[in-house]
Amino acid sequence: MVRLSLISLFITLAYIPSFSQLVLPSKDQIAWADAEMGVIIHLDINIFAPETFDYKKKETLPDLSIFHPSKLNTDQWVKTAKAAGAKYAVLTVKHGTGFCLWPSAVNDYNVGHTPYKKDILQDFIASCKKYGLRPGLYYNTNTNTYYGTHDEAYTKAVLAQLNELWSNYGPMFEIWFDGGLQNGLEADVLKMIHDKQPQAILFQGPLKAGNTIRWIGNEDGFAAYPQWSRANETTASDGTVKIDGLHGDPEGKYWCPGESDFPIRRNYAWNGGWLWKAGEDKDLFSVKELMEKYYKSVGRNTNMLVGMVVDTSGLIPKADSLVFDSLGHRLKQVFSAPLAVRNNLTQSIIEFGNKTGKAASQIMIMEDLEYGENILAYSLQAMMGDKWKEVATGESVGHKRIQTFSPVNAEQWRLMITGNAGPLHIRKVALY
Repeated sequence: MVRLSLISLFITLAYIPSFSQLVLPSKDQIAWADAEMGVIIHLDINIFAPETFDYKKKETLPDLSIFHPSKLNTDQWVKTAKAAGAKYAVLTVKHGTGFCLWPSAVNDYNVGHTPYKKDILQDFIASCKKYGLRPGLYYNTNTNTYYGTHDEAYTKAVLAQLNELWSNYGPMFEIWFDGGLQNGLEADVLKMIHDKQPQAILFQGPLKAGNTIRWIGNEDGFAAYPQWSRANETTASDGTVKIDGLHGDPEGKYWCPGESDFPIRRNYAWNGGWLWKAGEDKDLFSVKELMEKYYKSVGRNTNMLVGMVVDTSGLIPKADSLVFDSLGHRLKQVFSAPLAVRNNLTQSIIEFGNKTGKAASQIMIMEDLEYGENILAYSLQAMMGDKWKEVATGESVGHKRIQTFSPVNAEQWRLMITGNAGPLHIRKVALY
């Protein structure tokens, strides 16, 4: 995967991949990386009948008359997401039951035929625009209790509904394919994406689309490290089985970074913690736990996508809202005042000072992705007495690397890039 030159054996640990500069992100992928954190909002009709519904039994599908979220407020959803620090929001417009949150003309199992009647997707997009979040949508092409089969008629229905979604609701920031694309859909979906949503970032979408991102192998929010933005393939998993070792590849053929998705409630809760059920507030992750997930997702060169549940009243529950709000406050508290910062750098040795008298315990490094992913190894050092002492080492950086270490109180610091695939373009180095 990487090669060492003879000179580097004596001078540096520099890696020299053979074709690093041939793979660069699109402008849409760069914008997506800059967003860093999003939410995926789950609402489906089965939350009104959690004790009786079974995805494998069509006869357990809830009747449309049961869907009446009397307080539904998409502004509340989006404001809650924004308070947490999210920059984009993905809505599950058709989850596993087959129930649609927009009035689809393809079949009657949708919100337009319920007592609620309103187009929830339309309201959600309006709320995103109102509060400055970028909208996305999740449409499950693989699981659909309503149809209960994967035949030619089902495939036609899926394509017709995707056409409705991608034609009538404006540009999407991200489109989620849970489990990838199956049933011979890829060619038709690829053409439709190019025609109607060419700017959209595609989770587990077809690699040929050019704006693809991949799953990181678990729904815990913990990306493996090192974590590269390039890969030779995307994933096609529904998240029910963990896949270890999804690191990407520094010489991968495609720019296909990871997205770390996880529910706000623990995965032993109902529906894996993705959907609401009464009495499960106790299963919420704490802010401390969410911060650990942040360090192991955003801090490891992936985006973090947090699950949000909507209850039967149509709101994000109060307990959940408080956790999201506290997370946003904590992120601002930790990262708003660096002890030292340098920007727009091209050298391999970067020196900076910490004159605050405070001990440092974190380093943030960001590459300028316009030039690709070039850092392959680094060493953080602090001047202790009259000698440089190594404090932390790492490999991948990409959009962002945040590394924690035991507190060190020193005035002189340096970051040494000990391996690189091409010319360095470092966007930011910050000490916290």
